[in-house]
Amino acid sequence: MQNSAKILIIDDEKIALKNLEHVMKKEGYTVTGTQSGQNALKLLDEQQFDVVLTDLRMEKVDGMQILKRCRELYPDTEVIMITGYATLKTAVDSMKYGAFYYIAKPFKLDEVRKVVREAVEKVLLKKENRQLRDQIDSYQGKVKIITQDPSMQRLLDTARQIAPTDCNVLLSGESGTGKELFAKYIHYSSNRSEGPFFALNCGAFNEELLTNELFGHEKGAFTGAAVMKKGLIEGASGGTLFLDEITEMPSSMQVKLLRVIQEKEVLRLGATHPLQVDVRFIAATNRDIHESIRTGAFRQDLYFRLNVVSLHIPPLSERKEDIPLLSYYFLKKYAALMKKEVTEISRDVVSLLMSYDFPGNVRELENIIERGVALTGGKTVEVAHLPEDLRELSIRTFRKKEGKIPSLEEQETAYIRWVVNEVGGNRTLAAQVLGIDRVSLWRKLKKYGLEEE
Repeated sequence: MQNSAKILIIDDEKIALKNLEHVMKKEGYTVTGTQSGQNALKLLDEQQFDVVLTDLRMEKVDGMQILKRCRELYPDTEVIMITGYATLKTAVDSMKYGAFYYIAKPFKLDEVRKVVREAVEKVLLKKENRQLRDQIDSYQGKVKIITQDPSMQRLLDTARQIAPTDCNVLLSGESGTGKELFAKYIHYSSNRSEGPFFALNCGAFNEELLTNELFGHEKGAFTGAAVMKKGLIEGASGGTLFLDEITEMPSSMQVKLLRVIQEKEVLRLGATHPLQVDVRFIAATNRDIHESIRTGAFRQDLYFRLNVVSLHIPPLSERKEDIPLLSYYFLKKYAALMKKEVTEISRDVVSLLMSYDFPGNVRELENIIERGVALTGGKTVEVAHLPEDLRELSIRTFRKKEGKIPSLEEQETAYIRWVVNEVGGNRTLAAQVLGIDRVSLWRKLKKYGLEEE
């Protein structure tokens, strides 16, 4: 998006000005040029530029005055100084007042192009960072589901629509995608928001402990039951109970839960009279629940009771545009927790994160950013602060797409295409990387329709 950048060029030499204007316009920038330092100050009062290229020595208003004025008005604007009278003192002064770069005449056009490109990238990164921070600030004080992905936005719209209806909800998705966060979002968007929200991982307890956690017990119900204990179902009355990893619940417990949902009553262990409860159930699983039903591990009648509305939360690899937004959210969170002034994530880090498949989803991204904040000694998380395996490897996971596991042929096609692209189309080098001869590679490229790519 560099062609959206606005460039101001100031040089009192007409030929030099025209040359720079021509070069920058060919690069795709929006260019404004002037031979007058005074006119440049007026232009800066009227509008902001992303990058300013200014001659240092000019009559009445020189480049140093332009630089200082830019720093006052637009701290994010980058200023590049150009001079035919280069000295160590002028270079030091320019950098001291915040110049991005100092170029001596006669200069090479390739050098100017490179410096301007780097300045524009820095300005755009600052803008992106500010937009992300502003967007994150808008989530403060709410259940935070940080997303700008269209499919996630549609899920949130559905969640808001069903929240007031009190219907039970079944959430599916890989571990780390944020199923519990979605459950909380539904709860706090509902008429039950003032009531309790309890969460239980059904796979974390054996059957006896799970029964006690959900249903509670009366005093003296068993050895060691010195006092009465309310179960989570009873405690969640008037609110929401989130049952994570519901497919891990033992079959006998599924029968008991089904009765609670149907009769809206719960019986403590050791009690003789049931208690009326008013609970909304939100269940979640990272497994294929239909396969669990087919094998008999999960009751179909309980599935129908829980699956009034189902929401599938996509993995992070399918909503890549959320990675920068989430990264800055976690950056702000952990910088505050660690009391560190870390405010930026380098462009190289963002690029690396965008190319990673995140088998651990949002939870893994959070851990990576937390580590980066902990390790950095400055204001920016750099590549050096990432886990070593992430720096060295490009990890890709085998995921089901639209319910279908990729075939070996599909995986081989994708891998060959990736290797060929990584080596810049060099077939000989690609064959070496793949561990096959060039003729075998040619045959595979022809077989998979890749020979023209």
